[in-house]
Amino acid sequence: MIVIGSDHGGFALKEEIKKHLEERGLAYTDVGCHDTNSVDYPDIAKEACEKIVRGECDKGLLFCGTGVGISIAANKVKGIRACCCSDAFSAKYTRLHNDANVLCMGGRIVSAGLAEMIVDLFLDTEFEGGRHQRRIDKITAIENEQ
Repeated sequence: MIVIGSDHGGFALKEEIKKHLEERGLAYTDVGCHDTNSVDYPDIAKEACEKIVRGECDKGLLFCGTGVGISIAANKVKGIRACCCSDAFSAKYTRLHNDANVLCMGGRIVSAGLAEMIVDLFLDTEFEGGRHQRRIDKITAIENEQ
């Protein structure tokens, strides 16, 4: 299960990605927003990421105007490794090397076609493990010190 969410700046792109997920036959839950009225992205990020931490969802797709704000908010939730990507290479390697569990994108930055490619790479790429696991463990240790 994938959790998906956006603020008003990412709403249109989120709606395009929902169609793409449906075409792929992938299940998702949408935590909002549900129109272009102004909302605060930290609220959406928190709700989405808590679903991942609780084990209700495996990965998240979050959208705001740039992808940056919502990724910062998502990364405040313990257990979340959110990345802001606007290119295919970053999306692939954030999964391979960083085991990211949330992908963030900017609705004002990334076109729908490119976003679909980025989402596919993010969802279809497995974590490589090996030497990268040591680094993920160090990130978790830093998180646990807080």
